[in-house]
Amino acid sequence: MTATWTVYLSGEIHSDWRERIHAGVKAAGLPVELVSPVTVHEDSDDCGVAIFGAEADKFWHDRKGAQLNAIRTQNLLKSADIVVVRFGEKYKQWNAAFDAGYAAAMGISYITLHPTEHDHALKEVDGAANAVAREPEQVVAALAYVINGVMPQARADAAE
Repeated sequence: MTATWTVYLSGEIHSDWRERIHAGVKAAGLPVELVSPVTVHEDSDDCGVAIFGAEADKFWHDRKGAQLNAIRTQNLLKSADIVVVRFGEKYKQWNAAFDAGYAAAMGISYITLHPTEHDHALKEVDGAANAVAREPEQVVAALAYVINGVMPQARADAAE
């Protein structure tokens, strides 16, 4: 029996990268459970006031949501075998950088996923990462290699 690996998908919520990883993991038959923060932006922002009551000051509105979301994030990160941290093109994902730092501090392996134009800004985050991917499909190939210990055939053929 193969153990199931828990992979936490952190970061940007405005593109299909999570779906591409999910589809790739499924197609490869990998024993992976993918977990994420709440990815509905409005729900993540407003959960605190929806549960604990309205706030007149936006700072406290945001803080209530952030604190509540932190319960989910911290627990899912702690139980992850690998964390994938996505930095997208459109928004600055400060929370993703925090998640990468948290994973590094906890000794949890992580892979960053971002375009080359973010290389300079993320040099420290990438420096502590176990791998840097440009596309979700590279993350899937890395997971397949790490879990199965087998070189991806298409890449091995290209290297010859």
